[in-house]
Amino acid sequence: MAAPITVHDSRGEHQLDGVPQRAVVLNWDLVEQVLELGVTPIAAPNIEGYNTWVVQPSVPKGVEDIGTRAEPNLEKIAELKPDVIITAVTQKDLLPQLERIAPVLYYQNFEQSDQQAEEAIKQFKQLAQVFDKEEVAKKKLDNMTQRFAQMHQQLVDAFGQPLPKVLPLRFANETSAFLFTENSTTMYAMSQLGLESPLPLPAAKWGISQQRITELQNIKDGYVMYILPFAQEKKLNSSILWKAMPFVRNGHVNAMSAVWSYGGAMSILYNGEAITQSLLEMKADK
Repeated sequence: MAAPITVHDSRGEHQLDGVPQRAVVLNWDLVEQVLELGVTPIAAPNIEGYNTWVVQPSVPKGVEDIGTRAEPNLEKIAELKPDVIITAVTQKDLLPQLERIAPVLYYQNFEQSDQQAEEAIKQFKQLAQVFDKEEVAKKKLDNMTQRFAQMHQQLVDAFGQPLPKVLPLRFANETSAFLFTENSTTMYAMSQLGLESPLPLPAAKWGISQQRITELQNIKDGYVMYILPFAQEKKLNSSILWKAMPFVRNGHVNAMSAVWSYGGAMSILYNGEAITQSLLEMKADK
């Protein structure tokens, strides 16, 4: 028989009968965390959307899709007979119903009060304990530290010191964008690269602040990069307002490969890699 284990989540300490073998994971950041540990859940929400927006690591074939994050299919979850259900704030109101199916672990993040990257790292370690993957987590986190040091040096070699101001963003539409606040995963990745934003913003829920594109007009020497996918990219690039921006005229704007801004620990690294790649592409074009 499996030995009972003691684990921790945002609500405190819990006892499980053993290391879970059949995990249902109900939020994208937690799906990412579990997959990065080398654990394949039996079910996850909106897998097509996950593979479009979160991208890496991709969800393996065979994982059951159990509906949306906000309204997962409880009947289907029960039929799958999980030995643990892993949840986040989006499912908080469902906890009593989910706890009638299987033991539930709850991991909260992305509130205004959260240092979101640090919380993601903490939860990565907590989930590693749940699945007996502490060594995997340590190696991945150590590798992330090393990669950030390497990427910082790449940027210094390309741009010299001081490094330029950089603004990563995610477009909401042609006229507004989500800018990242000081407590966001994206700004944590920026800090690990030794980069600063030309438009620093105070902490906010989800680590974002929606701003009109006209707010970007004072970025003269900085670099701007926008995260893909963005369906209106061609339309934006033909906009007179956009083409008049100083950073656009200077050729200091570029797309970033698709990365998730509200992800787990390894999303910090993927954001850092996307920022570095986009900056180096712009430098190479000069």
